[in-house]
Amino acid sequence: MSSSRGSQRVGKSKPTNRGGGKPKRAKTTTRTGRAIEPSASKRKPSGPPMPKFSEDVRLNKYLSNAGICSRREADVLIETGVVTVNGEIITELGYKVKPNDVVKYDGERINTEKKQYVVLNKPKDFVTRGDDPLARKNVMGLVMRACKERIFPLDKMDREATGLLLFTNDSDLTKKLTHPKQNLTRIYHITVDKPFQAEHLEKMMTGVHMDDEMMRVTNASYVDGKTSREIGVEVKTMRTKNVERMIERLGYSIVKIDRVQYGPLTKKDLPRGHYRHLTVQEVAFLKMI
Repeated sequence: MSSSRGSQRVGKSKPTNRGGGKPKRAKTTTRTGRAIEPSASKRKPSGPPMPKFSEDVRLNKYLSNAGICSRREADVLIETGVVTVNGEIITELGYKVKPNDVVKYDGERINTEKKQYVVLNKPKDFVTRGDDPLARKNVMGLVMRACKERIFPLDKMDREATGLLLFTNDSDLTKKLTHPKQNLTRIYHITVDKPFQAEHLEKMMTGVHMDDEMMRVTNASYVDGKTSREIGVEVKTMRTKNVERMIERLGYSIVKIDRVQYGPLTKKDLPRGHYRHLTVQEVAFLKMI
């Protein structure tokens, strides 16, 4: 980024020796043309020292940093006795919280860890459930180095399924995106065992009767450049398992199912088995849905 100062031409200073004394040391200049003293880099920073993560924090600041309320409002909450630390009601305004303390507000634990959002291009043969009795390969092992915080997948995918899987420790976003009435676009690339009939694509969009309920997808079409055994299916509220059941009800066996889009997220530049962190814009979009 350029600035008005940076556009000025700065020449080199030459030492002079007027009066026969010891030559004065010239000041150095920055690229923006601002002179700095040679000893400036050795000066001690002004102001109070930066706090360390391990330092104790005043309870009102702790509540404020967690997004519960402002510090002034936190003082009122503390005085009313709705905040506990390690199971003990705290009403002292100057009380300090230690890093390992368990702080609860109105009975619920306050989580102050950094929110993390990671998307994985899930490979085949990995399970998404954490308590798999067969101890098969788990997706958690693929994202274990993504961050120090413990993150979890937003939804379940079959072991054979591949594609986009979102992980986070943001419980509010998880509840929002997994709500049954959430209108979140998901697109699947599905391969079946035989050519998919055009009338069945139309049937999927108009509705298939299943378990005393009419289910339909938002869109269904053949995949460009592929055979008629490969279709693209777009859904908003339907779960992955119901998409599979619908196709099986129409007389097909699924050979492969790959989630290629999840809301604003796509598999672009994300190889199979790799993950990446969401951008600020992507997180903001998910929260606005």
